[in-house]
Amino acid sequence: MRYNKNYFFTRRRFLQGTAAAGLLTALDSLVPAYARQADWGHSASNFQYPDLIDLHIRNTGLKVEGKDTNAITINDTVPGPLLRLREGQMATMRVTNHLKKDTSIHWHGLILPQDMDGVPGVSFAGIRPGETFTYRFPIQQNGTYWYHSHSGLQEQLGHFGPMVIDPAEPEPFKYDRDYVVMLSDWTFEDPYVILKKLKKLSSYYNFQRRTMQDFFRDIKEKGWDATMSDRLAWGNMRMDPTDIADITGSTYTYMMNGMGPGTNWTGLFRPGERLRLRFINAATMSYFDLRIPGLKMTVVQVDGQNVQPVTVDELRIAVAETYDVIVEPDNTAYTIFAESMDRSGYARGTLATQPGMRAAIPAPRPRPVRTMADMGMADMDMGGADKSAMDNKNSMSVMKMPSKPPAVKHGPDHHGSGAAAVAEFSSSRLHETGLGLKNNGRRVLVYGDLRSLGVAHDKRKATREIELHLTGNMERYMWSFDGKKFSEVDGPIQFYSGERVRLTFVNDTMMDHPLHLHGMWMELDTGAGEFKPRKHTISVQPGERLSADITVDAPLGNWAFHCHLLYHLDMGMLRVVSVSDRTAEASS
Repeated sequence: MRYNKNYFFTRRRFLQGTAAAGLLTALDSLVPAYARQADWGHSASNFQYPDLIDLHIRNTGLKVEGKDTNAITINDTVPGPLLRLREGQMATMRVTNHLKKDTSIHWHGLILPQDMDGVPGVSFAGIRPGETFTYRFPIQQNGTYWYHSHSGLQEQLGHFGPMVIDPAEPEPFKYDRDYVVMLSDWTFEDPYVILKKLKKLSSYYNFQRRTMQDFFRDIKEKGWDATMSDRLAWGNMRMDPTDIADITGSTYTYMMNGMGPGTNWTGLFRPGERLRLRFINAATMSYFDLRIPGLKMTVVQVDGQNVQPVTVDELRIAVAETYDVIVEPDNTAYTIFAESMDRSGYARGTLATQPGMRAAIPAPRPRPVRTMADMGMADMDMGGADKSAMDNKNSMSVMKMPSKPPAVKHGPDHHGSGAAAVAEFSSSRLHETGLGLKNNGRRVLVYGDLRSLGVAHDKRKATREIELHLTGNMERYMWSFDGKKFSEVDGPIQFYSGERVRLTFVNDTMMDHPLHLHGMWMELDTGAGEFKPRKHTISVQPGERLSADITVDAPLGNWAFHCHLLYHLDMGMLRVVSVSDRTAEASS
């Protein structure tokens, strides 16, 4: 597919680029200390871990190219300050709300008491204007995590920050210096205006739709019948194969540590050092494809959990995921390149030995186009998914790839009025790179590569399975589970304390969805047996069926489970998981 250069080099895009540079000049004073230009990262072994952290949430005005705008800052920075804690300590965070609306902080991926989880209406009442709420909980884990608002669309306005928990015991890998690399998406629009536009026209921000030129090229390559069949199929579903992301670079500026491409965040290193890069995707709606041209990345942690090292050239990071990688740069500069999944823009930074050094920015890649097979529809080649995984020679797993379960005849199920274009087949895609990454000449990380470094803590098999369908209606911009948005469900999903339960996800939509369970780990079934990787967020591709096992060890009470695409969550893609005592329930 030829790249649509007209989209990327219009006057509008140029103005957005200059606005991004202006934004980041203005934002420089609002960037936290860890992300300032020419940063030397963290290398000291005698780091002081605070007993009490004060966090102040307020509106902060910005001027961008003479235009006034506002962000929600934490301690006057975007992103918020890096919270560096140590496994085994008691953490105390005193949060004061200076906004005119309620707010909250959720500690993403942390295992903690139910009333400290920070979800208004589920685990606590929220923090009202002028009030201070104290979070206090023991740190029972280590790794790279983050925190963010769980109130309305505040996260889109800058209400998020990184968290690093250093381990009590030595780590199983060595490095000399580490950097937090936090990705996000910034917009000058009011998030609620964006939502109104999406509800009126779900493709409002898609400026990469197929043209008449694409139509004639497809006829030349595929023939009249195949092209017309494809166009009619998409037309019948009232969908567009280029609709990869609901919100795109037409309104988003993609950020790295609070800085856009024009400002170029820089992390410094000395020749011969091994660097640990802690990638965090704090975007509200954007998946990123990450690479550092000229450098291999060895993945050592995923979602804060150690994994058997995997060396790759590129990885896709879903919203809310974290990936820790080790790189060994030479005496030169390298570009950290985070390209949006729909190819409508990018975030970038630099690794260098001296301030001011820069490296080449990779040429943008063609925007991807979904196929009927990607959607799990009827003309799907039943062996095609296996073939595509094998064809992606750069993505061969470090273990022998197990035979892939066949696609399962699925729909159309009756998921209620909110469902539309239900996939007819669902299948495992653990060994597929995802849209736009196949056969690109690079070794791309896939979920099938992930194996926990240690054996499972709980070797029991699940005693029951709960199947959840990811559903939506793009015409009405409604998102749901099993065809019901949160306001329509009868009650919570019931978990019983101490049980082993399996969650199976079936994605009936054309979008990728990052699913996050609060309070418990999900062990992703990749075929790794006792080495299933533990994750707090699992991304599910269109037409995919995958499963995760859960040991229900969270305290009794209600926990949130939701899609971490913020506008999907706000539009109803949320459920409550209720953990109760089966014995007490039976006796009552």
